[in-house]
Amino acid sequence: MKEIKTTSIVLAGVGGQGILLASEIVAQAAMAAGYEVKTNEVHGMAQRGGSVLAQIRYGKKVYSPLVGCGTAQVLGSLERIEALRFASYLAPGGLCVVNSQKIVPVTVSMGAASYPDDAEIRLKNKFPNLIYFDAAEEAGTCGNLRAANVALLGALSTGLDLPEKAWHKAIEVSVPEKYKDVNLKAFERGKTKA
Repeated sequence: MKEIKTTSIVLAGVGGQGILLASEIVAQAAMAAGYEVKTNEVHGMAQRGGSVLAQIRYGKKVYSPLVGCGTAQVLGSLERIEALRFASYLAPGGLCVVNSQKIVPVTVSMGAASYPDDAEIRLKNKFPNLIYFDAAEEAGTCGNLRAANVALLGALSTGLDLPEKAWHKAIEVSVPEKYKDVNLKAFERGKTKA
């Protein structure tokens, strides 16, 4: 019996960065391409700047939204330390796309912990297949820093088998009309970073 391939994606970040919208866009793109999709989000203390994790799985038949450790084809992170926190989800040889933004957690600002100064080096050592760039800067060139999540998806899309038109349709149905053009531009800018 032929194994049915399911693609798994993990998105990580900090509350307020737009991980849930990014997750919705990936899911919409997969549905537009004709796949069955399952998603799962963990918000935790997101409203207080805590970690946010989204899992998306798509394929001909998907039985669970949960991504097992070491099985994600792609890991996308809107904050560099969050990529390291959730590195165990990425399959060997998988693509890791990381926004270079640094968000200092409350524990660090209170002096109870320290933020690693060598985050970029750690990322390069951990992920052989890494795209590392300033997604907010790319989104800013398109007119809205808040589209950093969609710029990240542009780079991330290069590691998935979803057609360009599915991504565009997903963005169009997921963002308010007045932000559609800036998000489409941010997506295209992100793709140039791959």
